[in-house]
Amino acid sequence: MPINILMPALSPTMEKGNLAKWLKKEGDKIKSGDVIAEIETDKATMEVEAVDEGILAKIVVPEGSQDVAVNALIGIIAAEGEDVKAAAGGGGAPAPAKVEQKPAPAPVAAAVAAPPAPAIPVAGDAAMPAAASGARAFASPLARRLAKEAGIDLAAVKGSGPHGRVVMADVEAAKSGGGAKIIPMPGAAAPQAAPASAAAPKPAPAMSDEQVKKLYAEGSYEEIPHDGMRKTIARRLQESKSTIPHFYLTVDCELDALLALREQINAAAPVKDGKPAHKLSVNDMVIKAMAMALRAVPDANVSWTEGAMLRHRHADVGVAVSIPGGLITPVIRDACHKTLSAISNEMKDLAARAKARKLKPEEYQGGTTAVSNLGMFGVKDFAAVINPPHATILAVGAGEKRPVVKNGALAIATVMSVTLSTDHRAVDGALGAELLAAFKNYIENPMGMLV
Repeated sequence: MPINILMPALSPTMEKGNLAKWLKKEGDKIKSGDVIAEIETDKATMEVEAVDEGILAKIVVPEGSQDVAVNALIGIIAAEGEDVKAAAGGGGAPAPAKVEQKPAPAPVAAAVAAPPAPAIPVAGDAAMPAAASGARAFASPLARRLAKEAGIDLAAVKGSGPHGRVVMADVEAAKSGGGAKIIPMPGAAAPQAAPASAAAPKPAPAMSDEQVKKLYAEGSYEEIPHDGMRKTIARRLQESKSTIPHFYLTVDCELDALLALREQINAAAPVKDGKPAHKLSVNDMVIKAMAMALRAVPDANVSWTEGAMLRHRHADVGVAVSIPGGLITPVIRDACHKTLSAISNEMKDLAARAKARKLKPEEYQGGTTAVSNLGMFGVKDFAAVINPPHATILAVGAGEKRPVVKNGALAIATVMSVTLSTDHRAVDGALGAELLAAFKNYIENPMGMLV
């Protein structure tokens, strides 16, 4: 019988993607493991491999199609010995996804090359605790929070996300359209509907697109539609600033010892194929120092969830990389145990593939903190927005010659200002200060990073 090729979920939170390119055409023979298509998400371009053999009988979704839903039928394979024309006309739509506690397995005829790591946010797509009905609901963290605030039983809400996952829109629909069960508080009477006149006032809506455009003369601007990456960045940063209580700590770090050590390490780098085996940057050493500071202050190496604090065993440092149209944060895993040369070479590889949109989901999802460095643009200092599920992010400014007082006398030193943005739910002021002090110590005494 015909084998359906379904739009794969390249990460547990993916709901739709763009079918960028078909690498096989109708009538081509397909072997297991052949790369048959390229799928674009808001962050990367991934290859889709076939897991069945046969002939590509029909391309249902043409290349270039955007916003194709996960598990949508995109092509049909005729099994070995099967009539191709009959298979092309006999493929059916996939069965609706079941609600599960964990993401469903890969589609029958397509799979990504590598399994994705847990997705952001840290609470991931874990199932809800048992509801009053005894059922379990598969929902996003934001949907769970909204449902809890509204007293809605998620087990009674039908999810529209991948694999039946309940998302924010489903909770909002349940609130406005009714039909969802309300969970009474222990010992409380059943909620009564409030009269319309007593309803809480709703906040004024933001200006519509048309209202904004009317503020400017027609023809005085160019409309550039948002792509998926820009929409994702906007949504995540808005959620971060509106739901995470940020506070900020700034210190100045002297760089002269670090710059001298960096010069020595680069000068001593072995030459391979006519090129140095490594060339450290200040940012590479900042990554290492931040990772070692988290190891020294493990209570700050955490992520907040509503049910518990997650204290991480490894310091995985995300590094903000500017790419055309947006920003992505590849992660250096277990950075505190890697050599500076290994961090440098890994960072160069990740940055190059990030700019080519070739990162795998597990290479930019997760992490326990992040570093954002604008020093190369001459920025003296700034405050970065926390990237959940991280509890901290370090904003790094430019190193510059400044007057300092040493031993009671005026001197000149190369100084770099850094600002730590902290989630106050997870890291209190004194703990954040302890983390920043540990970071400053490694920067100003860099030999400690080589031990």
